[in-house]
Amino acid sequence: MLTASNVPLPPPELADWVRSVAAAQDPRVGPTTPVVPLLTRGMPTRPYAPAHSQVYICAGVIVKLHSPAANRDRLARRIHCIGGPDIDRLWIQPLIYAPFEGPDDRLATVWPRVTVLATIDRPPWSEIGTLLAKLHGLPIRDDPPRLGGHTRLQLAIEFLRKTVPSDLGWMIERGDQLAELLAEPTQVTLAHGDFHLGQIGHTPLRRSWKLLDVDDFGTGDPSWDLSSPAAYWAAGLLDDQSWAEFLAAYRDAGGPAVPASGDPWPALNLPAQAALLIAVTQQLRATGDLRGAQQLLDTARRLALE
Repeated sequence: MLTASNVPLPPPELADWVRSVAAAQDPRVGPTTPVVPLLTRGMPTRPYAPAHSQVYICAGVIVKLHSPAANRDRLARRIHCIGGPDIDRLWIQPLIYAPFEGPDDRLATVWPRVTVLATIDRPPWSEIGTLLAKLHGLPIRDDPPRLGGHTRLQLAIEFLRKTVPSDLGWMIERGDQLAELLAEPTQVTLAHGDFHLGQIGHTPLRRSWKLLDVDDFGTGDPSWDLSSPAAYWAAGLLDDQSWAEFLAAYRDAGGPAVPASGDPWPALNLPAQAALLIAVTQQLRATGDLRGAQQLLDTARRLALE
């Protein structure tokens, strides 16, 4: 878990509200307990965090303000589903099993403070592969919504239409093609929907890694959960050994997103291209330029032409 000193602290009224929420869960919280914005960075499978949600740490509590576009019914269903039989062992559980009203008419949720991967940690690729395979193999219960990968791709395309330079117009065209090609899943399982290394953590007393962030959780093609590691491997930003370790563990645990043997790329090519397009868009949104994502951009162009 990393906080950044150059991230502005919340305004006093928002900090007071976060403290009030956290105090109901942690008796250590008082009027002057620090409220610190949370950033996870340096993650090789997704370095650019989306700006549409805000996450704050206060003592042993994490308070999340969700996107202004978040849907209450879908978010409530997602939170309910991760508390169900078997899946509750794979996911960090909320402190309150429902979204509630936050400032500026935004939805909020509250979670225990967890440890996430830091830049110095070697990702536990075998555990990650096994964790995702277990999630993908669970029975679908309690009517979860569709996973959010399709929505994130569509939002990326819409952002590009408004901001992309003319020489990158091919990204919009390829985005539209990917949205059409990925519209119908080849199979349907439970899936995280926005998996990257910042989406696993553990509580202080339990060292087993679990999933975080329900915003895109739902039913759909499990290949979306392998798309970011696959994309970064294709771009040379994830080493062969780590990729092989992750893939082997996923297959050994019966993960359905790829064949049990042979070349996995036919099943991952299109979602990996979508992940690259989304990552490039996040860089453009975060910084206004693409200098930090040139390798991703070059890989996206190469895969689009193959």
